Amino acid sequence: MNQVTYSLIGNYMNSCMEDSAHDNSHIYRVLYNALRIAKKEEDVDYDVLICACLLHDIGRKEQFANPEVCHAIVGSEKAYTFLIDNGFKVQYADQVRHCIKAHRYRKNSPPETIEAKILYDADKLDVAGAMGIARTLIYKGIVSEPLYSLLPDGSVSNGENDEKPSFFQEYKYKLENIYSNFYTAEAEVIAKERQAAAVAFYNSLFEEVKDSYENGKEELGRILE
Repeated sequence: MNQVTYSLIGNYMNSCMEDSAHDNSHIYRVLYNALRIAKKEEDVDYDVLICACLLHDIGRKEQFANPEVCHAIVGSEKAYTFLIDNGFKVQYADQVRHCIKAHRYRKNSPPETIEAKILYDADKLDVAGAMGIARTLIYKGIVSEPLYSLLPDGSVSNGENDEKPSFFQEYKYKLENIYSNFYTAEAEVIAKERQAAAVAFYNSLFEEVKDSYENGKEELGRILE
């Protein structure tokens, strides 16, 4: 891939990005994660990998407008159309389409090529560690969801069995469990390096909120007696 092609694809990507939790900064982090992973793998088609990384989230706008839409499916078709319209070969466009469709892994569309597996891992890494915490908090703010929920007795829930969405619920449901099941060994190493930061942040935040409620409610009760 040369600079002209890279710029063409990058400009199209930028025209599609509106979600601040999945902006072009996220795209470049995924790309750079993917390049680090790819160095440890064999027979990687960098033209396919770079293109798929740049375009993997171009369907986010459609999913944000309609949550029932899968951005990976929409984005894969948008990418395929863009590539064909700009003179890329069908086989190349097909390979990129598969990577994008499979990056949000569902049972009916697992990543099969090494490029698709690298993209999947690189995207998953951006939900790990401190970055994953920061991105989740940004997204929760965009959709006006709270940091935590209260239990029936008025104490702070740690999110583990919550049905209502919140940051704590998202941490227990998703963020806490993303440090395994990578396709590549290098991605798993990177994830483990980042895990401690996420655990420390969640534990600290939960303890601060819990202590605030416990001490504050006790003090308020004393004053209102």
